[in-house]
Amino acid sequence: MPRYFVHLAYKGTAFHGWQIQPNASTVQEELQKCLSILCRQAVETTGCGRTDTGVHASQFFAHFDTMQPIGNTEQMAFQLNALLSRDIRIYGIQEVHADAHARFDAFSRSYSYYILREPDPFLQELTWFNHRDFNLQRMNEAASLCRQHTDFACFAKAGGQSNSTICSVSVCRWIEEGKTLRFSVSANRFLRGMVRAMVGTMTEVGLGKLSLEAFAELLHQGDRKEAGESVPPQGLFLESVMYPYLKLPASRVFGHEK
Repeated sequence: MPRYFVHLAYKGTAFHGWQIQPNASTVQEELQKCLSILCRQAVETTGCGRTDTGVHASQFFAHFDTMQPIGNTEQMAFQLNALLSRDIRIYGIQEVHADAHARFDAFSRSYSYYILREPDPFLQELTWFNHRDFNLQRMNEAASLCRQHTDFACFAKAGGQSNSTICSVSVCRWIEEGKTLRFSVSANRFLRGMVRAMVGTMTEVGLGKLSLEAFAELLHQGDRKEAGESVPPQGLFLESVMYPYLKLPASRVFGHEK
């Protein structure tokens, strides 16, 4: 059976995340429904990961199999965009080898979290509004400690299904961009709820509620109860997913390449 990767993006505000669940609108459910119509068969997709309710993805991948080859993938992408909600955008469909896997073959993922410093009605669904005076230098010092660490049990959401809390973080930094603060983090894998917990804990460092010494200690202790609260979902974007066999343009957020 031919296997395809679909490259998409979505605004997560109206969805209860990526993964299908009972009595809730999800991106996976809508995508599968539209693919099944166009392929004239029941289509099941496997995503590169899962996002929580209200979380966005400026770059996301899923794979699916078909009984018959897709004759024109560009036309299929065009037709999908005509059927799907305006909150979901298909950028392309690409045939891959039969064993390619959207989740397990990804060797790097990147997230960004956006904090809005000034009120803006056009960004309220895409950022967390917080006007407090954060110490960006201290937050970056905390981020530097994360790059030196590998076990992130302290940021793992309770009830997560992962058997390991080990992650290799390659990028972890805070940047001021106009009226927003952007937290960027890249790793080979992420734990459920990890990024929002990281942001919540680092902002406590930035507000002077948590010392750098205490931050380093909680990293080593691995106790989620000692870390900060998870920040709201609307500021979080899955921005990049990397595969050894795909070459793709940079993702876009707020109209700017990342």
